[in-house]
Amino acid sequence: MDLYQTLPKPFFVLAPMDDVTDTVFRQIVTDCAAPDLYFTEFVNVDGLQSPGRPRLLKKLQFTTQEQPLIAQIWGKSPENFYKTAEQLADGTFARELGLPEGTNFAGVDINMGCPDKTVVKNGTCVALINDRLLAEDIINATKDGLKGRLPLSVKTRTGFNQVDMSWISFLLQRRLQALTIHGRTRKEMSKVPANWDLITSARRLRDSGGYDTMIIGNGDVMNHQHGLELAKRYKLDGIMIGRGVFHDPFALAEHSPWADYTPKQRIELYKRHVELFAKTWQHRERPIQTLNKFCKIYINGFDGAKELREEMMRAGSCEELLTIIADNV
Repeated sequence: MDLYQTLPKPFFVLAPMDDVTDTVFRQIVTDCAAPDLYFTEFVNVDGLQSPGRPRLLKKLQFTTQEQPLIAQIWGKSPENFYKTAEQLADGTFARELGLPEGTNFAGVDINMGCPDKTVVKNGTCVALINDRLLAEDIINATKDGLKGRLPLSVKTRTGFNQVDMSWISFLLQRRLQALTIHGRTRKEMSKVPANWDLITSARRLRDSGGYDTMIIGNGDVMNHQHGLELAKRYKLDGIMIGRGVFHDPFALAEHSPWADYTPKQRIELYKRHVELFAKTWQHRERPIQTLNKFCKIYINGFDGAKELREEMMRAGSCEELLTIIADNV
């Protein structure tokens, strides 16, 4: 049975966020309140099929806790999409990552939504809205590589410079297993509220066309309860939560305890994150500064938090950071 058919309705997804939702943070979220579905950070297929492959493997690293996990990929070469999809499906990457026999990714997602200027200038991700021949070649090549062994999905936006629902129709016609729609155009970035009316318009296009594609809504979802309300109002199959976890690591819980957490409990949760970071990236695959963006999640909402956060963010190593934490627990 297709993975997406086995998930509860509505199902909740932890959004892919570059340099944020690595294996370490996914494990922390799992301990707090696990989603129904995980995504990796987005990883470039052209880099994976080059001598730079070993440096990119950290973006695919995961543990058996983080399941089911979708590998999110992006790039420009259909040939490299084919090779990467094939190696994801047959377990090549899982073996390279040293995972237990039988452990693998549960699906593949193509990033056609990232609005970063560099990727847009390169004609990739959200820029594919304006190059549908290449978009179709990429989707077909990925399908050919997967050979039906893993489901294929796409994450995208509602248009490039303006709303363009013909793009959504185009993707639905590719008969993907799932389609995640961020309710903003590329031009809007994150400067305006997400437009959920457009996401439900996509769902109506799915329904009227008789497609089986699951529609997942994304944009400004703060927590589980908010997601449930949106799923019900707009009749969606799934909800993706991204920045909501920056306000509450229990954002995916039905009833979050975060508001009642004491300063000590918040600091101890950050300690767990730092210890897991140090254990996972022993060879400094990720710099200590990576932890700064997480610091504001935990060290927040109590007297002296700002000053403590600033001290922690000046730490030059995990050891130094853990010493500061020990002095304040």
